[in-house]
Amino acid sequence: MKILMATSEAVPFAKTGGLGDVCGALPLELARLGHQPTLILPAFRQVFDSGLPIESTGLSFEVPIGTKLVHGSLLRCTLPAGNVPVYFVENREYFDRPDLYLQDGRDFPDNCERFVFFTRGVLEAIRLLDLQPDLVHANDWQTALLPAYLKLEYRGVPGYENIGSLLTIHNLAYQGVFWHWDMLLTGLDWKYFNWQQMEFFGNLNLLKAGLVFADRLNTVSPRYAEEIQASPLGCGLEGVLQQRREVLTGIINGVDYLQWNPSCDAHLAVKYNVDTYQQGKRAGKAALQAEMGLPQSPDVPLVAFIGRLTEQKGIDLMGAVMKEWLANRDAQWVILGTGDPVYHELFTMLAERNPQKAALRLEFSNGLAHKIEAGADIFLMPSRYEPCGLNQLYSLKYGTVPLVRATGGLVDTVINATDATLANGTATGFSFADYSGLALSETLDRACQMYVAKKNLWGQLIRTGMKQDWSWAHSACEYVRLYQQTVRQARGSLAGQSA
Repeated sequence: MKILMATSEAVPFAKTGGLGDVCGALPLELARLGHQPTLILPAFRQVFDSGLPIESTGLSFEVPIGTKLVHGSLLRCTLPAGNVPVYFVENREYFDRPDLYLQDGRDFPDNCERFVFFTRGVLEAIRLLDLQPDLVHANDWQTALLPAYLKLEYRGVPGYENIGSLLTIHNLAYQGVFWHWDMLLTGLDWKYFNWQQMEFFGNLNLLKAGLVFADRLNTVSPRYAEEIQASPLGCGLEGVLQQRREVLTGIINGVDYLQWNPSCDAHLAVKYNVDTYQQGKRAGKAALQAEMGLPQSPDVPLVAFIGRLTEQKGIDLMGAVMKEWLANRDAQWVILGTGDPVYHELFTMLAERNPQKAALRLEFSNGLAHKIEAGADIFLMPSRYEPCGLNQLYSLKYGTVPLVRATGGLVDTVINATDATLANGTATGFSFADYSGLALSETLDRACQMYVAKKNLWGQLIRTGMKQDWSWAHSACEYVRLYQQTVRQARGSLAGQSA
């Protein structure tokens, strides 16, 4: 099967979040399964900064953007870990910028125009490169117009008539909402600017267009696929998603175990696996405590957080609980990430006042993230919502017990430690339902009590988690089945069975 994956991010070329991880890893697994994936993304400045060999194809195009014709060209490379071809839509005015989407913390004012151009460039690339895809896999709002164009402008055009379309929602909170006059930039008829298709409270909503026109929809966990069909996680689009629930599914993101695996992690001085985790975790904890300036106390539970310091990640709960615990409980805290300046100030204050118990790094460091996963005892993810989450999957592999709020992909991947799940050997972590500091504190207390007083059960949690398989190999097989369903829906059952 030939799959064209269109995205604004893909590791190692451009990344701001989990979208980049998915679109950099999934094509490699699809190729290993014998399919023919092709990746296409904008030629951002970060693409050239990646240090990989970017070449010209010698191909160029012009596409209508509103009332003007805009020139673009196509560049190429391959994913470093395989032979998957990668193409880039180039226009320096649109994409040669310091950031992918933002300037001084705000969206670029021409983001709609930039990604309309990119989307039209993808459609031109299909023709110019003679890609002949069976399916176009669009990702998030930046490429959500692809299904609309295929349905509304390219229906019946030779070379496009049999292309199926899948749209993956990585985070429904980001929708590509623009003022209504930006509808002119799309070149689509104004009749589609209505409440059932592209209009959203008087504005243009690109993600909504994709939800309406794609052959099939999916998101990055089964639970999140359910949650977004109702308020508040539907973010105003729950009605559209309810109407399309028959074609909406969820597939958990995978983990690249070549990068995230304590048995071969280049960032760790002492590597380990499920059979040697006791020595490995002990060494990793001592090294982490030393690097972060904390007392090397092997028996004190070390609680960690890595991620964006925003309310979506439950940082308001964590801050309140951390204040109380630093004053009254015997535990250490390590935090790595950046985000809201209010939380920068809060955690800086807590770390400065409690240097024996708390350490903070307001940055992103891949190497330190690996060391934290290896050295921590408990990994916190008290998210308000979490479409999938990756750190809980890393934590399972590293023998760091995840403590999560029961939402989205966290529910699908972490089995709460109860009497029943501990007895049948399925428990892998701790979870709580109520979004409250009390619920988080009580669950953390339960985890710490087990860590201190019930070493056998704690070891069981670690071993069960480390034996889990959340690799991309499994997720890619699910995507193949979804692609086949999408193609059958687009072409009809007989053609789909032969694809």
